[in-house]
Amino acid sequence: MISVATILYAALTGPTPAQPSATPLKIGVLSDFSSVYSDIGGMGNVEATKMAIEDFGGSIFGKPIELVTADVLNKADVAASIARKWYGDEGVDMIIDLPTSATALAVMELSKQYEKIMIVTDAASSDITGKSCSPYTAHWTYDTYANAHTVGSAIVKNGGDSWFFITADYVFGHSIERDTGDVVRAAGGKVLGSVKHPLNTADFSSFLLQAQASKAKIIGLANGGGDTINTIKQAGEFGIVAGGQNLAAIVMFISDVNSLGLNLAQGLIITEAYYWDLNDKTRAFGKRFFERMKRMPTMNQAATYSATLHYLNAAKAAGTKDTRPVLAKMREMPVHDAFTDNGVLREDGRMVHSMFLFQVKKPEESKGPWDYYKLLAEVPGEQAFRPLKDGGCPLVKP
Repeated sequence: MISVATILYAALTGPTPAQPSATPLKIGVLSDFSSVYSDIGGMGNVEATKMAIEDFGGSIFGKPIELVTADVLNKADVAASIARKWYGDEGVDMIIDLPTSATALAVMELSKQYEKIMIVTDAASSDITGKSCSPYTAHWTYDTYANAHTVGSAIVKNGGDSWFFITADYVFGHSIERDTGDVVRAAGGKVLGSVKHPLNTADFSSFLLQAQASKAKIIGLANGGGDTINTIKQAGEFGIVAGGQNLAAIVMFISDVNSLGLNLAQGLIITEAYYWDLNDKTRAFGKRFFERMKRMPTMNQAATYSATLHYLNAAKAAGTKDTRPVLAKMREMPVHDAFTDNGVLREDGRMVHSMFLFQVKKPEESKGPWDYYKLLAEVPGEQAFRPLKDGGCPLVKP
């Protein structure tokens, strides 16, 4: 059921000058390798972690960096079981990825218990740095608050003031619906209703019929990965957009657009934290990743590279792999890499950085494979992400 691979990296450039450590530094990637979120993270996140380790030099404190991986099967109990074994028995120093909010929240409890670092690069619930925040967790890529405020605000401003949500029935989907609904109502719009669906649903017909019957201008997709792709495909079959309603994909990735094709995805307004064709740095990383994976990286995969490299640089600067000094350095050091030029890790665990508002190109506008987005706006991190004082994180002093 659980696939575990261990990869030992030989030093590429010699030992990193630092204090000696009794055991090697070990990183664990907990991901979805077999279900709806495997395209946005999965083996791409493993490859991104490898790239960061290689770029760092392959070793630290005189020992090769070790990497272990496992499939959480998108189950919180499986994720917690693996994390307990990794942190408690196998000496894993940092766990990264976590494909769903439920798995992330479960592993956060183990991270606190063992006082070990955890970096969330896939899961999206804003509760991770809100009421459920932890001193040992960093949330790196995006969250439901940021996506709701960038996409939701833009759509309401353009007249999309009545919404109906098709929502994945777990923490992630509930968070998207809550955060986007708050944005819609704050802007003077109305939420006419919602319908919940199980994770990894094949048939969305009953949910789409309810959304169609609501007469809402906007059908908000409070789901992700394969569920979002299936919703959009089946909405096309039902003639939803042709009938005058529009779809809003609150959390969508370049891999989803690639799976849908531009004929179906054209015109969608989406937000991402990274796009391979933004600038020279993003293009360089995207091309390196493409050479290894034969596809461009999602924002989660670029963020996994960023978070791993930042963690390793912080450990080097701290002169130890011990949790507290490494976290202190992670918060002290700015994040400047292929993922972002302006990242800062806050005390609530939120890594704040620019988000980007894109529109998916029409087929005739695309110049080639993976040329999918038109940039509409760059949203500064302090505008995109929830203010520190508003999150309800117990770690934040009033």
